[in-house]
Formats: sequence, structure tokens, C-alpha cells
Amino acid sequence: MTGAERVPLEVLADADAVARRAARLVAEEARAAAAARGRFCLAVSGGHTPWRMLRALAGEPVPWDAVQLFQVDERVAPAGDGDRNWTHIDESLLRRAALPAANLHPMPVEERDLDAAAARYARELERAAGAPPVLDLVHLGLGTDGHTASLLPGDPALAVADRDVAVSGVYEGRRRMTLTFPALGRARRILWLVTGAEKRAMLARLRAGDGSIPAGRVRSERARILADPAAAGEPSGGSTPCASRSAPTTRASS
Repeated sequence: MTGAERVPLEVLADADAVARRAARLVAEEARAAAAARGRFCLAVSGGHTPWRMLRALAGEPVPWDAVQLFQVDERVAPAGDGDRNWTHIDESLLRRAALPAANLHPMPVEERDLDAAAARYARELERAAGAPPVLDLVHLGLGTDGHTASLLPGDPALAVADRDVAVSGVYEGRRRMTLTFPALGRARRILWLVTGAEKRAMLARLRAGDGSIPAGRVRSERARILADPAAAGEPSGGSTPCASRSAPTTRASS
């Protein structure tokens, strides 16, 4: 990946402020996409801060009829299982916002033939976002091992270049279904949410364009990062940091 060092980093007061800022940005992108193209294709990842983002998004002015909601990745687990991202998407957003059922696209991880299910999900992406599909906004998180989506260190899915959806091996007790690098690379916008001191080292590597970690291989030209001070390596409540020429950083209030 080239250009990762130029990804704008916005440091906010804490994880709640990151979530609220992300919700406002997603809502802005939704309104702009709906006005320009009549639809907003959004793919979301899992995590505690993203669930807060989705709860905040439910209260934003969003043209819900235009939103096509996809998943970045999902654990192979039964419907309603606490390990499933979709379970938390339902609790955080779907019970609070008026998204039409036809606009909801959970990954079909309950099926026996996961590879066939992944291929069908790729076709579902195409029906909503064109062929090849171009998602309007993809939200990504960052693992302490450098993974993003379910593109995991050492996993064969890292090498998939001819499909938009793949199935991983077992990671933390579960196989996963995930969007691949080609699907992520076509997105109009990438929004990274990174919170917690345990992410600090990997955030630095992401910003440096370290292609040895999966997150470092995501194209960065249309990306931005929202982080809390712990992840960014800044003292909480500190002064505005100096901006690097190649890695602009801003401080923002909530």
C-alpha cells in the first residue's frame, strides 16, 4: 500500500466522542450519496466503539430508505449468538432506525456451504452497488495483531484477489466470512475507528503503511482515522499536537 502515511488522523477526547464523530460523518456521507446516486451502500465491522457509533447514527438525520447495509465480516455462529456482529447491529441500530428490511444484508454464515454462501453474498453486493461493487463507505477496525475485517495474519483470505467475499480459517474459535482487499480497495470512503492503548503500536504501523500487517494493505487514498488519545499515543486532554507533513493530525472536541 502506498500513501498510508497521509491518512488524516483525528484525535477525539475518548471512545464515546469517536463514536459520535463517526456517526456524524456516516450520516453526512449517507445524505451526499443519496442526493448524488439515490443510494448509500454502507458496510460496517464489529466492536464496542462501532456499536456506540451505530446507536448514535440512529439519532442522526439519515435517508434510511436509501441505505443499503452490508457487513464487512461476520463470525460463523447461529443467528442471535452473542459472537455475531449482526446481533449487535440489530440491537444498536436496526431496533432504533427505520431501515427497510429489503435494505438489510447480513452475511449468510449459517449455511452449510460457506464458500457458496460467500459467492452469493458477492452477487448481493453487485445487485446493490454495481459490478464490480463500489461501496460508498466501509467502516474498519484494527486488531492488536494488525488484522482488519477478518483479513487475518497468515490466513489464505489475504491472498484472494479474484473475489469480493471469502471465508477465513479458524480465528479465536470461529471461522469468519469477510470482504476481501479488492472489495475494500474500491470503496469511495474508508473510515477507521481505533480506540484503546492496546491498539497504539498497530495504529502507528497502519499510518506508516506497513504492508506486513493486513490493515497496512488497505488502500488509503480515500481513508481517514478517528482515534482516542490512548490509541494515538497522546495524553488525554493534552494540547493540539503538531501536524506531520505526510500524516496530518487534528484534535477535535466531541
